Amino acid sequence: MTREVRAFAVTVLTLAALGVAAGLLWSGLTPRAPYQVTEQGTTVLADPTTQALIAADGWFAVITGGLGLLCGGVAWFAARRWMLPVLLGLCAGGVAAAFLTLWVGSTFTLGAVTVEASPALTAAGTKVVPGALHLTAKGVMVAWPLLAVGFFGLLEGMHGYRESPLREPYGGMGPV
Repeated sequence: MTREVRAFAVTVLTLAALGVAAGLLWSGLTPRAPYQVTEQGTTVLADPTTQALIAADGWFAVITGGLGLLCGGVAWFAARRWMLPVLLGLCAGGVAAAFLTLWVGSTFTLGAVTVEASPALTAAGTKVVPGALHLTAKGVMVAWPLLAVGFFGLLEGMHGYRESPLREPYGGMGPV
């Protein structure tokens, strides 16, 4: 029983560590939405037609989805003896990794943060600042665990079909 618990824990902790790295990558690659500072000192979205908010969701989905596929494939090849604990670890670790990616990416700012404001705002002397990263489409949070578990299941299903005696009619003896 301890080996199964260890396989589960290693899977969850590995995915959580990858979640921190994914958050830093998301922070470095994603463009920031422009916000303007009002006279009261609050910030409001400077350009309501900006695509930066959608780009943040897209980059999050691409990074976490790609890592989910990678984790599902590596876990299937590495965990031939402890399939169920690793599969459960992919699910729990994928959820933890997605939340860590969101937290790290929205907390730490990497790279050169520049925003592009409309010429009317900059000509009027309005102070434009970059906004913090956040998700507007919360559904992209399931990309990592869903793709990791799904790809793991797909690989296991293909392997099970290839090894199945039902693949050959009449049990491999041919028609009688």
